Amino acid sequence: METHTQFPQDPDGAGGDARDRSPEDQAVRGPGPSDLVQLIDPDGHRREDALYDLFVADLGPDELLGLYEDMVVSRRIDTEATALQRQGEIGLWPPLLGQEAAQVGSARVLRPDDFVFTSYREQAVAYCRGVELDQLMAMWRGTALSGWDPYEVGMATPAVIIGAQTLHATGYAMGCQRDGADAVAVAYFGDGATSQGDVSEALVLAASFRAPVVFVCQNNQYAISEPVGLQAQRPIAERAPGFGVPSMRVDGNDVLAVTAAMRIAVDRARSGGGPTFIEAVTYRMGPHTTSDDPTRYRDEAEVASWRAKDPIVRVERLLDAAGVLDESARARVARVADDAAARVRAGCLALQAPDPLSVFDEVYTTPHPVLERQRDEYRSYLESFDGADGTGVVR
Repeated sequence: METHTQFPQDPDGAGGDARDRSPEDQAVRGPGPSDLVQLIDPDGHRREDALYDLFVADLGPDELLGLYEDMVVSRRIDTEATALQRQGEIGLWPPLLGQEAAQVGSARVLRPDDFVFTSYREQAVAYCRGVELDQLMAMWRGTALSGWDPYEVGMATPAVIIGAQTLHATGYAMGCQRDGADAVAVAYFGDGATSQGDVSEALVLAASFRAPVVFVCQNNQYAISEPVGLQAQRPIAERAPGFGVPSMRVDGNDVLAVTAAMRIAVDRARSGGGPTFIEAVTYRMGPHTTSDDPTRYRDEAEVASWRAKDPIVRVERLLDAAGVLDESARARVARVADDAAARVRAGCLALQAPDPLSVFDEVYTTPHPVLERQRDEYRSYLESFDGADGTGVVR
């Protein structure tokens, strides 16, 4: 797909004839960040868009079926992990229920050499990047500080400090720039993170240096118990152009619209056009985490209205109408999802608790006297318990 390497400095769309702009430039500068791009409506009908259709023209029923499978598997992983937490097998879990399209549609656009920085809810992104399912559970079971090798899958382990990953992604993108690589960095974050200074700083840096980074804001309507309207009186996508970063606002429950937006943003970044901000408007149908009770701050009518916009159901309806999702295809997808859930459970239960003293192992690359003293003190503390063995573990 042809892209332009130069991008005008008026990302709000002022000036110039639209006929002289590339499709990528038109997409990020118009119809405007306040307009919601939608290619599949909640009833499963395909909506035509002369501009965004250009970027998904190669995606036929078979490719859409693959995205559908990814979403179904991601939801099945999520429900299994939630069950494991309720059964006391993991300490906490942040459900992604309802956000599958925003994650799968964006993650499947990326190349292996691109690098992803996320918060703690992007399990579908991790699945698409190739994270092993037992590794996905390690942090939540408390057997590892992270869970996987970021360099093997091109994805950093989750950032719990809200918004910090946007700076990490921008820095990585600037490094790619200086190395002469055409790899792209991606930062995933929620609507609540946009109130953090880190996000503003990342946008400033990315715009100033035209860094090849894509900011994907999953606006799931709540920052824990705070509705988005309390901190954003205008669409979040409208903020980015003020920093010099062009933006798009898409239906985050529409996997095809998300894919189109991500392809536009990645093409721009890869060809030297700089950063792009995508606001994927979606909904967190479950709790913020398994320690949260969402019934305290939202009513069932609101949840029901968003349930009718389910990202998986709309693709299911579209594929069904096209005759692609027959009983054989449904059964195959269900088997893949059940197998993934079984691997999540088996892998989680097989995770072994680490030696308590191993917490000191990778703090420094070389021995450090203060750390060694702390290790000895902690060993003495553990051995003070009745029944402790020589390593300080109580048997």
